[in-house]
Amino acid sequence: MSKLSSAARDKLPASKFAGPDRSYPIPDASHAANAKARASQAFNEGRMSESQKAKIDAKANKVLSYGDASKMAKLLRKG
Repeated sequence: MSKLSSAARDKLPASKFAGPDRSYPIPDASHAANAKARASQAFNEGRMSESQKAKIDAKANKVLSYGDASKMAKLLRKG
């Protein structure tokens, strides 16, 4: 996952966050994948509701563009 400094995070618009209160930044695919993983972890541990997880997953999926086969192929090659 690429490094996101505090200054860069502060400059991100609200639309680049998947969670409430500017949590789960998703400026790129690696952060979006991480947001999905952390949301799943929080849900499984009972710290997040299913609806919160679904919202984070939906926003992260837009960044990941799972419907776009070429982007998915690039993500799999980076693996």
